[in-house]
Amino acid sequence: MDSEQHSRRWIVLVPTGSLGAGVREEEILYGISRGAQVIASDAGSTDSGAAYLAKGMSKNNRGAVKRDLTILMKAAAEAKIPILIGTSGQAGGNLNVDWTRDIAVEVARELGIRPRIALLYSEQSREAVKAKNKAGRIRPLPPCGDLADETIDSCEHIVAVMGPEPYIAALQAGADIILGGRTTDTAVIAAFALMKGAPPGASWHAGKIGECGAQCTEKEIPGSGVLLRIDESGFEVEPLNAVNRCTPHSVSAHMLYENSNPFHLIEPGGVLDVTEADYVQTEFRTVRVTSSVWREKPYTMKLEGAASGRFQTIMLVGIQDPIVLRDLEGFERRMLEGLYDRVKKTMGLAPDDFHISLRLYGWNAVSGERVPAGTPAPREVGVLFVATAATQDTATQIAKACNPFFFHMPMPGHHEMPSYGFAFTPADIERGAVYEFKLNHVVDVDDPMELVRTEWIDMNSERAS
Repeated sequence: MDSEQHSRRWIVLVPTGSLGAGVREEEILYGISRGAQVIASDAGSTDSGAAYLAKGMSKNNRGAVKRDLTILMKAAAEAKIPILIGTSGQAGGNLNVDWTRDIAVEVARELGIRPRIALLYSEQSREAVKAKNKAGRIRPLPPCGDLADETIDSCEHIVAVMGPEPYIAALQAGADIILGGRTTDTAVIAAFALMKGAPPGASWHAGKIGECGAQCTEKEIPGSGVLLRIDESGFEVEPLNAVNRCTPHSVSAHMLYENSNPFHLIEPGGVLDVTEADYVQTEFRTVRVTSSVWREKPYTMKLEGAASGRFQTIMLVGIQDPIVLRDLEGFERRMLEGLYDRVKKTMGLAPDDFHISLRLYGWNAVSGERVPAGTPAPREVGVLFVATAATQDTATQIAKACNPFFFHMPMPGHHEMPSYGFAFTPADIERGAVYEFKLNHVVDVDDPMELVRTEWIDMNSERAS
């Protein structure tokens, strides 16, 4: 690469796949020594379910997020480079952003630094979403149908998923730290390079590859982050850990992560097309990627809405009985029939009033699919009993009604009374409300900033709180 090309490089340090997952200080120092111009990291997603949006809480504990922010904010202040955090607090709702804001302000005061912090909020009111829906600006994504006002009203929090534009605007306005609400993982990492005029194909593709930090690397030892070097004709990706390496396979395979199409990635305002992308091992630890293409499309933002529903009570039962283990499908069928019958007779509930499931851990609990014939019997299984009902008390009473069956229910072949083992006493554990995503839709917008609100905290100001 000649000197002119070298001067047109945009170097993005991705410290971890999710803020709070564990930044490694030595990796951050390495990335900065290699010329990092910005630190950018995702901090959440929908992976862990709807509860974090509905409740406005983080999956990661406060101490973990504070530790990561302390390392990042100290290094960024010394290097005089900005920090971008997307989907703050796991779900990116207003409460999630505010939670992260409070930690960042606390860290800044402890470090004795005075950053200018931009807060990007993308949570939407029910009224605003209903207005967009009425105007015909909202479309469903499979498997959802048309959006009803009743569905919108049931949501406790609704967020619009941001692209890079709000981050670019905040950087241009002088932000040292940007704490964003719900954002695509890719956008927060691509934003800096896009602002600087880097090719959009390379910028978006680099953002996708780096979104989960070191997940796109082959690990000999644990590592957390990667360094992305974007230039006029492509980008390079290198592990921040000096031992691990990237390979064409490890890098290209990441296009399959959370993406149904390995060649096309839909983002706000366009589609990343990597059909003709070329992945080359340039050094032992580094891969170079070229020929990525960005195709602009009408700008849309995904809407995510979360709500609480019915309540659950669970019990965990361990089974080592060889007769049961030889016929787990028969045991599950026989047990469920008995449990439903007992609840109907003892509580008078109709079938639509409750639901019972048994999840056989050690057999097929993860997939829920039938195990192929001839599969050897396991040494033991854990049976997770789940009762779901309209109220917590009803769910718990169902568990109590079902409890005796798990002590001694016999199977054909039992000559003596069998016995199964409860993991806890009392056996029934109230799990609380069930949370679910109610919205899986996109909204058409005329301006990428249309559904975003920006607030500022200037730590040099007496108004800082």
